[in-house]
Amino acid sequence: MLSAPTPSESWWRGAAIYQLYVRSFADGNGDGTGDLAGTRAHLGYLAGLGIDAIWFNPWYPSPMADAGYDISDYRSIDPVFGTLADADALIGEAHAHGIRIIIDVVPNHSSDRHPWFTEALAAGPGSAARDRFWFRPGRGEAGELPPNSWQSIFGGPAWTRVTEPDGSPGEWYLHLFAPEQPDFNWDSPDVRREFEDVLRFWFGHGVDGIRIDSAALLCKDPALPDVAADEPPGPAHPFTDRDEVHAIYRSWRAVADEYPGRMLIGEVWLPDAARLARYVNPAELHTVFNFPYLNCPWDAAGLRRVIDQALALSAPTGSPATWVLSNHDVDRVVSRYGRPDTSFSLDRRGYFHHFPVDLALGTRRARAAALLTMALPGSVYLYQGEELGLWEVQDIPDELRQDPIWARTGGADPGRDGSRVPLPWSGTEPPFGFSPAGAARGPWLPQPKEWRDLTVTAESASDTSMLALYRAALHLRRTEPGFGDGPMTWRTAPDGVLAFDRGVLAGQQPGAGVGCVANLSDGPVALPPYTSVLLASGPLDGGLLPPDTAVWLRLSAG
Repeated sequence: MLSAPTPSESWWRGAAIYQLYVRSFADGNGDGTGDLAGTRAHLGYLAGLGIDAIWFNPWYPSPMADAGYDISDYRSIDPVFGTLADADALIGEAHAHGIRIIIDVVPNHSSDRHPWFTEALAAGPGSAARDRFWFRPGRGEAGELPPNSWQSIFGGPAWTRVTEPDGSPGEWYLHLFAPEQPDFNWDSPDVRREFEDVLRFWFGHGVDGIRIDSAALLCKDPALPDVAADEPPGPAHPFTDRDEVHAIYRSWRAVADEYPGRMLIGEVWLPDAARLARYVNPAELHTVFNFPYLNCPWDAAGLRRVIDQALALSAPTGSPATWVLSNHDVDRVVSRYGRPDTSFSLDRRGYFHHFPVDLALGTRRARAAALLTMALPGSVYLYQGEELGLWEVQDIPDELRQDPIWARTGGADPGRDGSRVPLPWSGTEPPFGFSPAGAARGPWLPQPKEWRDLTVTAESASDTSMLALYRAALHLRRTEPGFGDGPMTWRTAPDGVLAFDRGVLAGQQPGAGVGCVANLSDGPVALPPYTSVLLASGPLDGGLLPPDTAVWLRLSAG
C-alpha cells in the first residue's frame, strides 16, 4: 500500500537519498536516452530499495553542452526527458510511494541559449542586459587578449570573445566551465530576483528540496584580479567562497522557509572543512555535501579524521553531517577502491586512470564502505548504480565520449562519461533493459557486456549480491532506531579498524543500541561483545571480521 511522506520539518536529517541521473537511469521511449517516463516506470524499484528521497540532476531545457548543466529555461523540462506535466506526475507518484524529490538548481551559470544571454549579445556593450553576466573589454592594443588569466574548470581560458551586432570583434564573457555556460553576475538585482522566483516555482510544484550546484562560485571579485593558473580553489581565489555569497543564501533560506519541510543543500567543493561549515547555519543552507569523505582513501586513520571533522563542524550549527561515496562527477567507488591509490580528486582523474583496477578487491571494499557509510550519523547519498556494484567504464571509445572535459583537455582528463553509463536492468546483452524492446537507438553511452551479471534482475535473484546488501542495509537503517540522525560513540579498536556505537549517549555504558565495525587492516580482528549480527558485508571467519569487511551488530553490555 502506498503512503505519502509523513510531515516533517527536518526529514533530511537522517534521510537516505538516491541520486538519479535521468539520462542514464531508464529510457521509456526507445530513443537511447533516459527520461521521466522511464523513471516513473521504476519508482517501485526505488521504493523497494528503501530510500527516502530522490535527487534529480538537471532536467531542464538545455542544448546539452554539459549534460544539462547549461540551462536555457529554469521553469520547464527538456523535451528529451518529457514535459512539465510529466514532472508533476512523477512528483505526485513519488510522494505516493513515500519518496521526496530534490532537484538541481544551477545558479552560477546558464546556457548561451538562455534568452537573457541572447538578449545580451544583441544589446551590445554597456547595456543593462549585459550587466546580468560578466562582459568585459579585452586587454591588448585591440582588446585581443582575455580580461584576465582565469582558467576554466573544464580546461582552457575562462573567457570567450563575442562578435558584436555590427560584426566587429567585441567584448569577452566569463565562463568558469564550458564556453556554452556564461556565468551570471550576482551583483545584478535581476539575477537575484530571478532565482528566488525559480525556487518558488519549483516549491510550488511540490519539490521537497533544492541542491545548489557549484554553490561557492557565485560571487566574483569585481576587480577581476589575475590568479595563477594552478591556484587551487579556496579563500585565496577571487571567485571562490567570497563573503557576498552568504547574503544570497540567506535570501534563499527565507524563500525555503515560506514552504514548510523544504530543504537546501549546497555543492561546495572546498578542501577546507572549516570553510564548508560556514555555509550551514540556521539562516543559510540546511546542509552541504561532505566531499572530503568521498575523496578520502580506504584508510582507517584518514577516514576517522574526516568523520570527526564533519561531526565536529556540524554540531555547533545543529545541522546533520552528510555522507557520500560517489556521484556523477567522480569515478565509481568499486574502481577507486580497487586501485593501488584509493584516494580521489577531480584534478587528478587522468593520473588515477593509469592504475590497474582489481574489481574483486574494489567490490569487497565497496561493500564494506556501504555499511560503514550508512551507519554514520546524518544523511546518506547514494549514486544510481552504486547499489549494483557498477564499476567505472574507462574504455569508452574516443569517438563516443561526450563529456566536454575530455574534449577541452585534449584527452588528458578522461572526463565523467565512465560514471554516467546507462544502468543495466535485465537481460544478457546491451541495452540490458535500459530501453524498451525495439528501441530506435542504442544507449547514449555504450554499456560493458560484462554487466550482464550486474543487472537488477540478476542481482535480485541472489541474496549475496550488492543489491541485496543495499536493500537490507537501507531497510535496517530506516527501521532500527539507532541509525540515521543521532549520537555516535567511538570504541577503542586496533590499528586499521573503525568501530563505533549508535544509539548510545556519550558517557553511557555501551550496549544500549547497535554498532558498526569496519576492518580496513590486513588481518582478521575480534568483534566487541554482541548479541546478534544484523548485517555483514561479507562472511565472518570463525567469529572474526576479515579484512575489507564491515558488520552491523546488536550490542551487548560489557
